[in-house]
Amino acid sequence: MVQLTVRKVGNSLGVTIPAQAIQALGVKEGDKLFLTESPDGFHITPYDPEFETSVRLAEGFMSRYRNALRELAK
Repeated sequence: MVQLTVRKVGNSLGVTIPAQAIQALGVKEGDKLFLTESPDGFHITPYDPEFETSVRLAEGFMSRYRNALRELAK
């Protein structure tokens, strides 16, 4: 577990993420992080949860129209 301290940054609040956590997340300055809520609390992730939903919808569409997409690709 890593403890984060909330600090004032200009007119906002922010946290400093330790280097070890930055490396584990694979992020760099300017990248976006997402705070997601789950039944067991909050999680910080570099992966956009809405993108996962979009990919699932696209996979369903592609599966349903596989033959039509194959013909269009010719």
